[in-house]
Amino acid sequence: QDGLKQCLAEFRQQLAWVERLDVTLGPVADPVSQNASTSDAVDPENDFQREMSFYRQAQAAVLEALPRLRKLQVPTRRPDDYFAEMAKSDQQMQKIRQKLKSKQEAMERSEKAKQLRAMRKYGKKVQVEVLQRRQKEKKNMLNAVKKYQKGLSDKLDFLDEEQTSSQGNKKGNASQRTKKGPNAKRRYKNQKFGFGGKKKGSKWNTKESFNDVSSFQSKVAHNKGPGKGGRGGKGGKGGKKALNKRPGKRARQKMKNRAR
Repeated sequence: QDGLKQCLAEFRQQLAWVERLDVTLGPVADPVSQNASTSDAVDPENDFQREMSFYRQAQAAVLEALPRLRKLQVPTRRPDDYFAEMAKSDQQMQKIRQKLKSKQEAMERSEKAKQLRAMRKYGKKVQVEVLQRRQKEKKNMLNAVKKYQKGLSDKLDFLDEEQTSSQGNKKGNASQRTKKGPNAKRRYKNQKFGFGGKKKGSKWNTKESFNDVSSFQSKVAHNKGPGKGGRGGKGGKGGKKALNKRPGKRARQKMKNRAR
């Protein structure tokens, strides 16, 4: 009660209008209907009509108060060089910027993840289509074979298609092999063991090998090399065995390669 009485006492004070700035008017006339819309014509349940009535009443108050303020030489426009301090501090604005930046990065990450999921889904779809096409081709070929076996068809086109496809695969593999070539391990084994071929009779003597005496060593053949006596003493059997010992397979192969 004391607060209400204090407010009533303030209302009864006879102050100048510039101190009170109170304007009590009805809404401005509607330019369409050219008449002032009264409160009875406004449906309170209609949001658009209610807000329009508030807007027109505020418009009427502005049209009434602005001329009176200009007459009293009260400025109503903000100066061009007016500087207003921000309501929020720089620290608060920096936090807001960081939050907006983190939200943007999260949106970019989610968008990238969505694109990756779409690409994976597309890849799976293509893979399924390839498998289905292969199964369909296999089924068609089996049906054609069954028809040919039963005598319902005398065409062998599916065999030609199969041969052409296999030849194409072989050519592709051969081209890949020629492009890539053997690796280092394969080249070493080829150099060491050869390229296969005939094994039986490879040690037989030929006319060229018979006439080739480049690997002949007279000292070894006539028992005149170093270590003549060997363990059996001078002229013993051990020395002869050591001198006349046949070289190993690898040594013979090396000598043969040098002769070639």
